[in-house]
Amino acid sequence: MRAGRSLTDLLAQCPADVRGGTQALSFQVLRVLGSAEAARALMAPKNPPAPVDALLVTALGLLWPTDAPPPYAAHTLVDQAVTAARARTPAAANFINAVLRRFLREQAAIVAQVNQQPVAAFNHPAWWIERVRQDWPGHWQALLAEANRHPPMALRVNPRRAGSGQAYLNKLALAGLPARLVQPDLYGQQAIVLNSPCNVQALPGFEQGEVSVQDLSAQRAARLLIDGEGALPPLQAGARVLDACSAPGGKTAHLAERADLDLLALDSDGRRLARVQDTFTRLGLPAPGAGRLNLRAADARQVATWWDGQPFDAILLDAPCTASGIVRRHPDVRWLRRPDDVGALATIQRELLDALWPLVKPGGRLLYATCSLFKAEGQHQIDAFLQRQGASPARLVATSPGHLLPLPDNPASAASANSTGDGFFYALIHKP
Repeated sequence: MRAGRSLTDLLAQCPADVRGGTQALSFQVLRVLGSAEAARALMAPKNPPAPVDALLVTALGLLWPTDAPPPYAAHTLVDQAVTAARARTPAAANFINAVLRRFLREQAAIVAQVNQQPVAAFNHPAWWIERVRQDWPGHWQALLAEANRHPPMALRVNPRRAGSGQAYLNKLALAGLPARLVQPDLYGQQAIVLNSPCNVQALPGFEQGEVSVQDLSAQRAARLLIDGEGALPPLQAGARVLDACSAPGGKTAHLAERADLDLLALDSDGRRLARVQDTFTRLGLPAPGAGRLNLRAADARQVATWWDGQPFDAILLDAPCTASGIVRRHPDVRWLRRPDDVGALATIQRELLDALWPLVKPGGRLLYATCSLFKAEGQHQIDAFLQRQGASPARLVATSPGHLLPLPDNPASAASANSTGDGFFYALIHKP
């Protein structure tokens, strides 16, 4: 990961029987990586070789005091780190043993000292901390803290296979998986949050397509686009819809679950597009006689290479972004991103908006979405788009939830605190 590789890609290479444990340990370390690196620098100012440093920082991260229970007893962790060093870098075994034992002896003082550094205290890069502080001056500390918590496991019930959300809740109860429906008026009897996360294979009917794992904020997309949430009429059966950046297919499938559509799903990465087909196959979509699905590998900005000239009733533009709103699910993102990534991705978002807007028919709609907290990828992007169109927001934006922050509306409510969606931005734009 330090060399720039996505943790998601790396975990996919792990043998299946150790993948879950490897992910759990990796996530725990990455959530305190700033603290662990600062502690290593304090106790061993001279940088050790990269493999030794990685092992040492990993061990320090797993020893770091957090609200979560430690994965191993401290003496076991130190013993196993030293054993690993002897197997791979024998000359460093005594060094690793000494540093880790010093940390255990002086833990309180070391934690207090490194927490004076913002990167260690908030476990995010300095530029990221500053951008969140500027965008959300009243919430920045809470947002950074939330990014280091374990997210809830939210499910989306497939009504074409599982019926109602209540019916699926009953199946979960029989399987010993307590859960609850979340705001049926907002999510249409499809959103469920488990009391405790579990392996997807433990979910009743998962392989049969009865349910998918999807964050609550991500579940807003289909209803916004199809139903218009009261500000626009619902899409008619057979409506021509484009999902411009569809992989891995969660939102695309949700559209097909909710309505019978003539759906074109694009993605610039053909390999990732295959995951969209896999998702549709598992969910049994589109249902026989209920809409169509066409998949095409193409860059949505290059309209001439894929468009047939027929305008769309609706377009979902789930644009590439920094993923700054889903860091609690992908804790490597903050360490992989660089400051200039924000501007580069904002440019791609602008190009996509400008390329796709002419493809919306009069009376149609475009839903712009990003899983980002950064206003440059959300409200500022849409404000600039509307200015380029020479139209006022009141005329073009039919309904705009705007930025959804991963913070509970009522922190005193346990149900609310455990049902927060990821950080997202949505703007539903109507073409007069």
